[in-house]
Amino acid sequence: MTIWVNEQIDPSGMIHACIACCDETQAQACHESYQQNLTETQKESGWEARLRTVESWDEVPVNALKLD
Repeated sequence: MTIWVNEQIDPSGMIHACIACCDETQAQACHESYQQNLTETQKESGWEARLRTVESWDEVPVNALKLD
């Protein structure tokens, strides 16, 4: 099973927002939203919106909102 994980990460590597789901379309929409919600100041200081895949719910960060 492929699980899509969206994360907003600060310059120190701390995850501030995380949503995981099994629907690629929903994950892509979430990723676009995460990117759009980062301000230019955040981007310049090293914030990033990352979309990645994992194979198991055990690999999803604990603090993630998990959508089925």
